[in-house]
Amino acid sequence: MWEAYKNGFRSYLQLEKSLSENSVEAYLLDLEKFTQFLLHVESKKTPAEVVLEDLQNFIKWISGLGMSDKSQARIISGLRAFFRYCIIERIIPLDPSILLEAPKLQKILPDILSVSEIETIINQIDMSRDEGSRNRALLETLYGCGLRVSELINLRISGLYLDVNFIRVIGKGDKERLVPIGGSAAKYIGLYKNETRVHIPVKKGFEDTLFLNRRGSRLSRVMVFLILKDLARKAGITKNISPHTFRHSFATHLVEGGADLRAVQEMLGHESITTTEIYTHLDREYLRETLQQFHPAFKTKS
Repeated sequence: MWEAYKNGFRSYLQLEKSLSENSVEAYLLDLEKFTQFLLHVESKKTPAEVVLEDLQNFIKWISGLGMSDKSQARIISGLRAFFRYCIIERIIPLDPSILLEAPKLQKILPDILSVSEIETIINQIDMSRDEGSRNRALLETLYGCGLRVSELINLRISGLYLDVNFIRVIGKGDKERLVPIGGSAAKYIGLYKNETRVHIPVKKGFEDTLFLNRRGSRLSRVMVFLILKDLARKAGITKNISPHTFRHSFATHLVEGGADLRAVQEMLGHESITTTEIYTHLDREYLRETLQQFHPAFKTKS
């Protein structure tokens, strides 16, 4: 009975929202859990017949199955997206999910690297090796442009406009954006592309891919993670570091420096400004910790 609604929702997510296939499947999986619940309680309700109490009982049900607060919040987000779609398509007159409360999640602020820590990590790269040239360009671009790791490994040579200091990035939902690139990153991309990459036998289909592995195909996300972990270990940095740490650090350093939040949102490729606003929280946390560390009135009394 719900299959037609699911198919319509799929088309809406793909065509109207331009989401990636992975995101679409995640939304549909959340909806599938709700329809499983309806079967469990032997309910034959259609979307138009679902009320807030049904959704609340569903949340109690998945909570009883041991699902974490984070997973519950994600599922609620998926259900809200479905019922918004139903409103748009006039399948339902009222949205039953409007008053549905998600569990309060504790915000865990990610580790942030200082500029000197990032420099220390990058300086561990052995530039005498062929992969050293690639890794330097890789990390300079990761930090200098604030890219997601998926955006980094999918950079195309045809998307480089180094003469005007921009690169074209393909972000979430296959949405393209132009991102400014600094002189250092542009310099090392040029060195890698013109002096190292030209000697790599490129596999068919990867001719336009910028960063290649030794076999001439695209680098994997895991490989970027391992490269960074190894360099951080050599630098003696014990923070929990991933490629996303560089992105967080890029944004935090911009906000700390007084950058306009809308500009940061555009560079990061965030669809909503609320996603970018986490960096204002990080900035305030940084200020609070600085005061506690250095201002006598804020120091903890023993």
